[in-house]
Amino acid sequence: MKKDNFLIIGGTGKTGRKVVDSLKLLNQNVRIGSRSSQPAFDWNNGDTWEEALEGVDKMYITYQPDLAVPGAKHSIENLINLAKKQHLKKVVLLSGKGEREAELCEQVVINSGLDYTIVRASWFSQNFSESFFLEPIQQGFVALPQADVPVPYVDTGDIADVVVEALLHEEHDGRIYQLTGPTTLSFKEAIAEIAKATDRDIAFTPITIEAYVSAMKEQGVPADFVWLVEYLFTEVLGNPMVSEITNDIEKVLKRKPKSFTDYVNETAITGVWKNGIPIA
Repeated sequence: MKKDNFLIIGGTGKTGRKVVDSLKLLNQNVRIGSRSSQPAFDWNNGDTWEEALEGVDKMYITYQPDLAVPGAKHSIENLINLAKKQHLKKVVLLSGKGEREAELCEQVVINSGLDYTIVRASWFSQNFSESFFLEPIQQGFVALPQADVPVPYVDTGDIADVVVEALLHEEHDGRIYQLTGPTTLSFKEAIAEIAKATDRDIAFTPITIEAYVSAMKEQGVPADFVWLVEYLFTEVLGNPMVSEITNDIEKVLKRKPKSFTDYVNETAITGVWKNGIPIA
C-alpha cells in the first residue's frame, strides 16, 4: 500500500519536532519544513515553498511566530493556493484558542476545498521551559501581567499526538479541536508549582501590561515580538473563553491530557529551571 508523504512545517519547533518523531516511529515518509532543511522552507521566502511541497500528500502547518501577526493570513492564503495546485490532499493547521485573528487564517483552510483539521491549542505548558518565561524563572524573579487569569495549559506532546491522529485518519477531517489541559492555573499558581518542584524561591510580581511592554522595549526586544506579546496578554488572555476546559484531547486520544503538575515534575528533573541546562 502506498504511503503518504508528510510535510511538517515548523518540524523543529515545540510541536512539530514531536510530530516528526512520532510519524518516523510509524515508518511514515516525513519531510521537515524549516529554513535549515533540504529542501528549505522559509515563511519569509515564498520561493522556497514549491520545492518543499513537491510530492507532498499531507501537511502540518505551524506559522511563526503566530497566526495573529499581520501578514499571516496572506502567507496562509498563498501556501494553500500552492498546495491545491500541487494536489495536496490534507492540511492540519495549528491555531490558537481564543485568537480572533487566527480564526481568519482557519477560514482560509476551511474554505480551501482540501480535507483539513483545525487544532486550536491553549497556551503551551512548555512556554515555561522553552520560551519567554524561562529566563525569568531561572533568575528567580517573574513579573507578568494578567496574573490571576486561569489558563488550562496544554502539553505540546498531547498537541503533537492529536496532530498525528488527524494526519493519519480520515475521521478527523472537517473537525475543529480545541485542546486544553485538565485544569486551569494562574501565572502565580504556575510559578508556585515550579518553585515547589525545584525547591527554589521564585518571586512572582503582578504588573500592568503597560509596564511589561515598556520593560521589553527597554531590553531591546524586537518590535514585532513586543506587539505579539501585548496582543496575547490583552486580546487572548482578555477573552473569557481562554479559561474554558475541553475534553477534545480525551476524545481524540482516548486518554486524559497531561496535567501541568506532571509536566512540571518531569521538566524539573532536567534541571532547566535551576541551572539553565537546555532540554534535550
